[in-house]
Amino acid sequence: MMTRARWWAEPPPGQASYLAGVDPALLGVALDPMPAGAPAVVRFRPAAARPVGEYVTAFLDALDLAALNLFPRWLPAAEHFDGASGLTVAAVRAVAAETAGRSQHFGPFLAFTAERALRHRRGDAVTDQLRFPAEVRARGLGAILADAYQRPSVAVLVDMPQGLDADGGRALVAAAVWLAEQGRFTVWLAGQAPQAVDRIPVVQLALPDDLTHLAADTAQITAPDNQPVPPVLAYPPLTGAPRADSPAEQALERALAPHPWARGRQWNHVLEWHLLGKAYRLDLYWPDDGLVVEVDGDDHRDRWKFADDRHRDARLQLLGHDVLRFTNDQVLTDPIAAALTIRDLLLLRRSPLTWK
Repeated sequence: MMTRARWWAEPPPGQASYLAGVDPALLGVALDPMPAGAPAVVRFRPAAARPVGEYVTAFLDALDLAALNLFPRWLPAAEHFDGASGLTVAAVRAVAAETAGRSQHFGPFLAFTAERALRHRRGDAVTDQLRFPAEVRARGLGAILADAYQRPSVAVLVDMPQGLDADGGRALVAAAVWLAEQGRFTVWLAGQAPQAVDRIPVVQLALPDDLTHLAADTAQITAPDNQPVPPVLAYPPLTGAPRADSPAEQALERALAPHPWARGRQWNHVLEWHLLGKAYRLDLYWPDDGLVVEVDGDDHRDRWKFADDRHRDARLQLLGHDVLRFTNDQVLTDPIAAALTIRDLLLLRRSPLTWK
């Protein structure tokens, strides 16, 4: 019998399905960090009223950028290739071809994407992503993302746009079916029910108790009117590194890197604090000093995320940690000031006179 702890396994794998009665933002909380054994989950937020082809193109273009940003995690043997010479490009293509030869990757696409990712890492303009047909891109990018997260597959959580009319709903469902069939993704549509929902299975999820309690706690809270526009595609951070899609985390890492007092930090560490408790992903963590630093983007204004943050902070403090929060704007405006605030709290916790 399926347990609530494995709620993500209830929708049929490798297919598109509609998750009835579940807010996609609440699922976003459940998927951070990604549960053990679950597929790598990316969150797709398409615009309303688009043809099928435009939905597919928007997803593939966003996934392509994610693959470039996550390089070389999906091609570990290429980690030392960062030069500008043609020989280096040839070398990274050779590594990709060798990797494809002992895997299910399509060699030409993997080598092509590896070269583009290397150029992207150097800051060069990267184009020509449309050299391969959409079907090849979908399957190739899905395999690349699965390798980046060392997961067997990739699932796509689709936020259904508000105010979607019948034609738009049918187009989005058709695009979801295409992604599942051609790209071998598992696709979850959540939010407003599409008009053509009869084309795909409807799944009633049994969510874990912590999520049902969170939903009950925030049932009377309304979202603010000035909600920020979310990105088209959101993908999980990689353990041990700042988020590839967070300029704020990247800026803070650059500000911290030169300083000996900042050693021992861990980016996007998953803290397993209790066998039966929900694991926490910590943006930045000094385990020896018990300091947690969170860099909050606009998504933390979401009611589910905001409530979950408060629960997390209380639990971490009960475990003896200090929790320091910055907004993205604070870090990007003055990353040095953020780093110095972290330094002061680290030194305070390291003082032999400090009660812990």
